[in-house]
Amino acid sequence: MTETTPLQPPSQTEDPIETVALLKERAEGALVQGDHEALFTLVQDFPAIDIAELLEELSQPDRRAFLEIVQHQLPAEVVSEIDESLREEVFEILGPAGVAAVVSDLHTDDALDLIEDLDEEQQREILSSVSAGERAFLEEGLSYPEESAGRLMQQEIVCVPPFWTVGETLTFVREMEDVSDHLYDIYVVDPSHQPIGAVSLGALLKNPLDQVVSEIMRTSIHPIAAEEDQEQVANLFRRYSLVSAPVIDDAGRIVGMIIFDDVMTVMDEEAEEDLLLMANVGESDFHEPVWTTAYWRTRWLLVTLFDVLMSAFVITHFEASIQAVTALAALMPIGANLSGAFGMQVTTVMVRALATNSLREADTWRAVRKEVQVALVIGGALAVFSGGLVTFFLKNPPLGGVLAASLMLDMIWAAFAGALVPIVIDRFNLDPAISSGPIITTTTDILGFAIFLGLATLFLL
Repeated sequence: MTETTPLQPPSQTEDPIETVALLKERAEGALVQGDHEALFTLVQDFPAIDIAELLEELSQPDRRAFLEIVQHQLPAEVVSEIDESLREEVFEILGPAGVAAVVSDLHTDDALDLIEDLDEEQQREILSSVSAGERAFLEEGLSYPEESAGRLMQQEIVCVPPFWTVGETLTFVREMEDVSDHLYDIYVVDPSHQPIGAVSLGALLKNPLDQVVSEIMRTSIHPIAAEEDQEQVANLFRRYSLVSAPVIDDAGRIVGMIIFDDVMTVMDEEAEEDLLLMANVGESDFHEPVWTTAYWRTRWLLVTLFDVLMSAFVITHFEASIQAVTALAALMPIGANLSGAFGMQVTTVMVRALATNSLREADTWRAVRKEVQVALVIGGALAVFSGGLVTFFLKNPPLGGVLAASLMLDMIWAAFAGALVPIVIDRFNLDPAISSGPIITTTTDILGFAIFLGLATLFLL
């Protein structure tokens, strides 16, 4: 067997892409040589995210062989980090008992993230294999709506009464078995278990042991309803720069906590989702089979086909005008393309403002008015420039004037629709990131051709 130099865990400055590439090379070599110990070393010595990305990079046969060898030594955090599109394959290899072991090693929020997308039969098999206490926690978490604070929270929390001292609190924390490694705040609760304050570990460590907790706790804790949407949770953390926040039930009792690293994941997911939806592709598009990817993309390409056919329909109605002034054929895409690009700029800004709660209902018309004013500035400059070029090179001032006027109207419409359409879609509780783009593109193309050719027919023929 060929000896290989042990691969060292990456330093904080090392490129993660290079690390995963080296891991892949070693893993493939170990699989070929049958060196199981090398594989065990990889999964134990390297960060979970690197091993998860390694599994995503391996071919399907190599990934299956890798998992079958290391399944009993695979850290739970690795399974938690694996892309959702590959989890079904991993679960099949691990089996219900293996998945249950993984779930038992994770905090409730990560465990819920693993099993929430499984069908009910698979969930029952896994839940039946975990302890009664863990099963109760997981079943409670699954009872909350998807993408809610209840699904996002950790149920492993530390709560103390306000009359305890710092010493009693620290002793209590040390003796707890299920306390999180990422504990930042200890919550102070009243007799009905409603949170009335919080004390950070730093505050506990720097105060005397006989100091009463109620005297050092902070009362601004921003409790979050368990039913609250995760986007609103992320906005709350961003607005108040929170490290953690308690989650409460309908009666106001504390049932869990959310910490900032979970919220960072939500922010990343929401930003990624908006980006992908603006391009009309899915987050699992990269890992899906060819036919599945083709099916999902074709739906949105049909929208583009409709746009093209409608534009062609408009153009055919001005065939005589184009034959009379042949320059119209070359100039007519200018207004449609520029207004379409400007409209997508406006739409992107509005979708992001809606996603971050930066745009309130009272600000709607102010936002629309601002974008129209921007369109007047930019459209005016582009109209003068393009109209001047046509007048200078084609020696046709009327045609230059028609192009300038149509471009101004196109830009105004793009600003108005680009700002208002996402707001209207959001008011109907739909996702503006999905629908705004096709609507703006279609209307700016059709109106761009119709306005330019219509004005040309009216003033040049």
